[in-house]
Amino acid sequence: MMKRYIFVRKAFLTVAVTLLYLMIGITLVLAEDQKSAAAIPTPATEAAAPAAPAEDKPTGSLSVSGLSKYVWRGYENTKDSIVIQPSLTVGYKGFSANVWGDLDTRPYSTTSASYSSAWTETDLTLSYTKTLGILNAGVGYIYYGLGAPNAGAVKPLDSEEVFITLGLNTLLTPTLTAYKEIDHYHQYYFLLGISHTFEFNKIISLQLGASASYLLSDDASTYPKYNDNYQPTGDKFSNFHDGVLTASLPISVAKYLTVAPTLSYSFPLSDDAKDEIKARGKLTNPADNDSSFLYGGLTVTLSF
Repeated sequence: MMKRYIFVRKAFLTVAVTLLYLMIGITLVLAEDQKSAAAIPTPATEAAAPAAPAEDKPTGSLSVSGLSKYVWRGYENTKDSIVIQPSLTVGYKGFSANVWGDLDTRPYSTTSASYSSAWTETDLTLSYTKTLGILNAGVGYIYYGLGAPNAGAVKPLDSEEVFITLGLNTLLTPTLTAYKEIDHYHQYYFLLGISHTFEFNKIISLQLGASASYLLSDDASTYPKYNDNYQPTGDKFSNFHDGVLTASLPISVAKYLTVAPTLSYSFPLSDDAKDEIKARGKLTNPADNDSSFLYGGLTVTLSF
């Protein structure tokens, strides 16, 4: 098992380093192009200084995503169906409020039962972020309003989390966020992410991102460690959990309207995570469940 874990970790590091070299290479190429292409404009947010500081003006965005799968922290929450995920965010002077939802257009059933679309989740996030030089620091609260996955299923208990986040305004904008569940599912979730945006012109850009997480359970009944037979061991889960690689291509089709095709790959970072993700999967036999997922779709965003 240890050898498999080391292999997964090395594979993740290899992919991350490859991604880093790719980003650096593209950056150098773009830098050469920009030396002789002064006509390439800066992003709209940096093009002109506003009459008042940006933080004194309320901001907002409304987006709708259509994705081939809903994956959250490595878990496959839907199977063989398209999900629709609307999101509304408003911000003012560092404060932000977001409402997000998930509609499963074809709820999965372990039997031959057929279900109509189901609204499975409504989340509310409140946060505050402060920039201090190159440091971004923030705190927040998330309420997960969970619905039944289909008409015949039991509704899961809702969840609540608090979080703190620290980020650096440097190359790859590294960001570390620590989440603590404070309601029913007792665990800590630590997420380290990097990202970079290549702005080809004022219309199209390429966004690349990678993240890695660590899950630390403080309750063996809600987040246990699983054995190779996908049975809970009675021990608390404590190990690296899931990694995600994402590529997105935002296209500004109008002044306030952006369309972004997105592709993501989620995979376990340890054998313990692989066993746990498969054990929590949709299929009746955990061994038949996947632990890595390739999914994508399209997001349309209206900023105001």
